[in-house]
Amino acid sequence: MKKKKPSTRKPVRSLKDILRNYLLRHAQTLISSLGRLWLKPIASLLTIAVIAITLALPGAMLILLDNLKQAQINWDGATSISLFLKQTVTEQQARKLAGEIHSWPEIEQVRIITKQQALEEFQQYPGLGNLIQQLNKNPLPTVLVLQPGDLDRYLSQSLLQRLQQRPEVDLAQLDLEWVKRLSAILAIFERIILIIGSLLGLAVLLVTGNIIRLEIQSRHEEIEITQLIGATNAFIRRPFLYTGLWYGLLGALLAWIMIGISFWLLSTPVQALTELYHSAFQLSGMSLSWGLALLGLGTLLGLIGAWIAVAQHLHRIQPR
Repeated sequence: MKKKKPSTRKPVRSLKDILRNYLLRHAQTLISSLGRLWLKPIASLLTIAVIAITLALPGAMLILLDNLKQAQINWDGATSISLFLKQTVTEQQARKLAGEIHSWPEIEQVRIITKQQALEEFQQYPGLGNLIQQLNKNPLPTVLVLQPGDLDRYLSQSLLQRLQQRPEVDLAQLDLEWVKRLSAILAIFERIILIIGSLLGLAVLLVTGNIIRLEIQSRHEEIEITQLIGATNAFIRRPFLYTGLWYGLLGALLAWIMIGISFWLLSTPVQALTELYHSAFQLSGMSLSWGLALLGLGTLLGLIGAWIAVAQHLHRIQPR
């Protein structure tokens, strides 16, 4: 009776086992690449700090721009309207008009600047006091400064036309010019941030790529040995990509901390400034969504920089 030969066929692995082994190798490489950073703490910390500063600058500028836009939205509807009354309008008539306008639901506050108050304020400017004294009478009109409620720009324009039709009013002026200037400045600031952010993002790619290039050169012999025993390019490439990932992620995390500390230090003086203008504006730091976006961007830049470096330098290493 013939003996059965033992089967030489390899056991068929299930898709679940293949996936488990694949994820296990990636997890091992991820942890080991972090361990390599820990073995050279000073050099790693310096690289992470450079990436953090590079990411923190445009990140802080974006958060500041977001705060300014929010302040613009709050101030846009809080612009004042100045009513320059005719010279024939007496102070008593001006106060009566102010009381009538103050009763309107659109108006929150009315402030009267009489002719005498305007003259005293005008005389405080250097060189203008003597000019006023040479005139026979006070040429300055009575002014009503109106503070509308929560109105948008279009409703404010409609209110302005209504006030201009009053017979006592010589000129009604809506103080929107500074809002338009602020909008133009913010548009320029946003474009500058975009340019600076792009340049600094490129700098992160260059820093990460250079570090990975040095890492490849320092592990030249190790790479040759792994190639000789049949390691694939994906296997050799993997630890360098994860090293770039760690640099980008840790740099972004440190940048998040830097931005948070910076805005915390600025919050008190900014609050003191806004209180002088009787404003409820509060400086907002980096939100969770902004922080996660920063972490994602830093990680992506680290990976791309590492990939570029590996693609350029790894193929040059051939086993002897």
